[in-house]
Amino acid sequence: MPELPDVTVYVEALQQRVGGARVQKIRLFNPFLLRTAVPPIDSTVGKRVVSLARLGKRIVIGLEGGLFLVLHLMIAGRLHWEGKKTRSTLALFEFDTGTLSLTEAGSKRRASLHLVQGEAALKAMDPGGVEIFATDLAGFSSRLKSENHTLKRALTDPRLYAGIGNAYSDEILHRAKLSPIALTGGLSDEEIRSLYEATRAVLREWVQRLRTEGFPEKVTAFRPEMAVHGRYGEPCPVCGAPVQRIVYAENETNYCARCQTGGRILADRALSRLLKKSWPRSIDELP
Repeated sequence: MPELPDVTVYVEALQQRVGGARVQKIRLFNPFLLRTAVPPIDSTVGKRVVSLARLGKRIVIGLEGGLFLVLHLMIAGRLHWEGKKTRSTLALFEFDTGTLSLTEAGSKRRASLHLVQGEAALKAMDPGGVEIFATDLAGFSSRLKSENHTLKRALTDPRLYAGIGNAYSDEILHRAKLSPIALTGGLSDEEIRSLYEATRAVLREWVQRLRTEGFPEKVTAFRPEMAVHGRYGEPCPVCGAPVQRIVYAENETNYCARCQTGGRILADRALSRLLKKSWPRSIDELP
């Protein structure tokens, strides 16, 4: 799923291409994409783009007359500039400066488009998570301590923090040298500071890295430059130990046991039950 760095670069790329442009037509090819009926989608025709912004993991295209197109790409949705209709195309957004296409890989249709009227309606779509670059350490800490959850869950909760998902939470926790299952209520002040600084540093670095790629055509949660996410079994770039994982439903958490959990391998619900006593307890027990 595109997260804060990816969506930030999407917004910046769109600002360069459609900022000030007028909507000529929006063509929808899947009836489940548009989640609102009022105002009608045709009311966007002829309207000029007056703003582009990120709302958590959503892309917001502001139009004249207080209209807002809100795109949530979910896991497999992607945007393409000067895109043409293909089998995976859900919509074409035609501006007087070019065409933006929305595609979604796979058979599940999770990406969504909302058209809302007014700032109040737009604000109602905000889950409420604090923006990392708009808060200080005290604000970050307050959100972290508001509920007692694992660090992985807290970082990816859109009600607590805006724009962080599965991939970058792994990278942040590795940078901070903290276990993904450590409870927020048990962190020391120094650990919270380390997490705050790691969160800002990792997200800033990835925004800067992705900006060099031009229009973000290759948005993916798995990049070879990442330290641990998507790198199960590969060596940790810090200590060389094999990266570990926890698989739950459709999500996978990657971490370094040596750097983050004191050498302890965290139980994977399915695999550890299967292996029982054969499940390795520490990094030193691995073959």
